[in-house]
Amino acid sequence: MAIDHEELLHLLNRRQFLVGSAALASASLMPWKALALSAAPHSFVQGDFEVTVFSDGSLRLPLKIIAVDASPQQLAEIAKRLGWASGNAEPATNIPLIKKGSDLILIDNGSGNKFQPTAGKLAENFKAAGIDPGAVTKVVFTHAHPDHIWGTLVDGDKLFLPNAAYYIGGAEWNFWTDPELLSKMPTEMGDFVKGAQRNLAAVKDRVTMLKGGDEIVPGLSVLDTPGHTPGHISLKVSGGEGLIITADSMTNEIVSFEHPEWKFGFDANPDLAIENRKKLVDRAATDKIKMLGYHWTYPGVGFAERKGAAYVFAMAS
Repeated sequence: MAIDHEELLHLLNRRQFLVGSAALASASLMPWKALALSAAPHSFVQGDFEVTVFSDGSLRLPLKIIAVDASPQQLAEIAKRLGWASGNAEPATNIPLIKKGSDLILIDNGSGNKFQPTAGKLAENFKAAGIDPGAVTKVVFTHAHPDHIWGTLVDGDKLFLPNAAYYIGGAEWNFWTDPELLSKMPTEMGDFVKGAQRNLAAVKDRVTMLKGGDEIVPGLSVLDTPGHTPGHISLKVSGGEGLIITADSMTNEIVSFEHPEWKFGFDANPDLAIENRKKLVDRAATDKIKMLGYHWTYPGVGFAERKGAAYVFAMAS
């Protein structure tokens, strides 16, 4: 079942996606405090790195977005397996904070308070865990969609992470900062463009452009995974079995593993996204590399295992 351009734009309308409706609003390595919010931080060691996953809450999306090629029956079964009872997709938003030496490196910074009411919980979770936003030294943007960078600015247009240096794929930066982009995109995507340009402009004097193979710090390197967006990147963390932070190159722990050939509704270039998704999951399964997914069931850490011609996701213990 394909989804045509007009139908996708309908699914992306402001009421359903950008702000949500009232119905949709309804043991650690670091010394974290217990959280009263949706999920406590989840920490593990990866080589020389300490990785702690924080929740930014979750999103509410039309169910069809997660697998536009799936039948209604297949979508219903996926929702059932994931415990999504609302009739919508309810993907988590998992944000890794990585410690190495004196560096605290955040991978994306969530939705902030201008997106969906179920998301934008990172600042609250930092506060509950006793994390000073001023202590974060580096922020890596995997791509410039709202749920990944709209947490850049807080009230008063101040930086949420005021002392950090920022990193992004050069192709991603060039795409979103094109001054003519708004006129090139469908009207329904206007808020995406304005939000990306607003938040990227706020860090333009402290940003470093990345390409595949670059290291942010020794042992944390860039994987080129375009398709979801023109300059989307994933990250490889060295040590132990290794860790791939997939971001939105793999968006669902059922669909992206069991049906990597299915289209995801927000992929800018679906064919390229599918090609890179297949390469990534095959590499992870072949080399038994740990994975961390931004939108997988919290905390989103596990492994790819081969099953027939495809794969399954196995949550890490």
